[in-house]
Amino acid sequence: MSASLSRRQLIQALAAMAPAAAAVTIRPTGGSLMAATMGASTTPSAAPQTTEIGPLAASVLPDGVRSRFVDNINGLRIHVLEAGYEGGRRPGLLLLHGFPELAYSWRNVMVPLAEAGYHVIAPDLRGYGRTTGWDDDYDGDLASFRRLNVVRDALGLVSAFGYRSLPVIGHDFGSPVAAWCAVVRPDVFTSVALMSAPFGGVASLPFDTADNPPSPRSPGYNLTTELANLPRPRKHYQRYYTTREANENMWHPPQGLQAFIRGYYHYKSADWTDNQPFRLASRTAAEMAQMPTYYIMDMADGMAETVAKNMPDAAQIAANMWLPDNELQVYVEEYGRTGFQGGLNHYRSGGIGAAEQQLFAGRTIDQPSLFIAGASDWGSYQSPGALERMQNEACTDMRAVHMVDGAGHWVQQEQPEETSRLLIEFLRSV
Repeated sequence: MSASLSRRQLIQALAAMAPAAAAVTIRPTGGSLMAATMGASTTPSAAPQTTEIGPLAASVLPDGVRSRFVDNINGLRIHVLEAGYEGGRRPGLLLLHGFPELAYSWRNVMVPLAEAGYHVIAPDLRGYGRTTGWDDDYDGDLASFRRLNVVRDALGLVSAFGYRSLPVIGHDFGSPVAAWCAVVRPDVFTSVALMSAPFGGVASLPFDTADNPPSPRSPGYNLTTELANLPRPRKHYQRYYTTREANENMWHPPQGLQAFIRGYYHYKSADWTDNQPFRLASRTAAEMAQMPTYYIMDMADGMAETVAKNMPDAAQIAANMWLPDNELQVYVEEYGRTGFQGGLNHYRSGGIGAAEQQLFAGRTIDQPSLFIAGASDWGSYQSPGALERMQNEACTDMRAVHMVDGAGHWVQQEQPEETSRLLIEFLRSV
């Protein structure tokens, strides 16, 4: 036997062993929050999300909604909640959630949409919940979270379900993903509803510069520096979300994960009565600092400490009908198992995908579009001017903008009946 053949055989043997080694990577798989939070004082070793986990229990889902998986979608095994799958072929409808949410955040609008005649498909996005195949290492495969690759996830899922075209609806971080779906593949995503996060438009390219070179750019306004220089030093939450410590701070918060998630959802909802949003004049530190600390944080605090200062009391928790404890526990179990790094990686990957997004410079969303947000949601105004650019430039067929009373940031959870009504009205009109 030659030495080169021996080396080849050795390489082949090691390659054959690799899948087996990966397959025995074990992560807590729901059911035991204690197992998911043991060892909270140390940062757990991160590995690609490859361990298979079963569907959500039917007991935590509304009647008519099922949990299932779709394999081999752009490297993922995607967990999907599904409604309206019975009784033959129906028009499809894709729902994309935000942060820190899950497909489960659509639970109370899925059945009304199905009853309106749709096959409703709500995935756990890359980085979330029971979808696996993504890298949860802070130093891992960040490029896979870039915006256009997440659009590829959505496109693959639509194709796997056998649809050539359908409407797409996105909430929070799912809103820009839905918008980019509409920009990139208008033939597939034939209408779009954006929720809680306005889409300010696509990137532009320098124009008419061959014989008219632009003047050298002066250093722009540095919001991060100016926020830090305020008399009460502050920082932008999205900048915080890019830091290495953010995941650990939220995954293993001093107040406990259940209290943290309860507080986070409360603080950004209409239940926190100080949520009285208004348009900001500009993206300057002084203007931006008028927003609550879940957007413009105190410099010394992580998100866990930010939320701890604004917790609901026992009476407020008892009065909360839109997120009772048994439904909150689904989020606690899922994030207790996965942590938050997958969702945070979407915030971190923006710069990586900026160059390829310029391929679509000048594109607008010309399909019928809709915007829905809570009347108590600062998300509509957190990026000054974005709401107006969406209405006047980025979307050329914007049918309506609705600010729903009695809802903050979690509009489809806080006011599911009104959200369902508005969506169905829009879908029927197109």
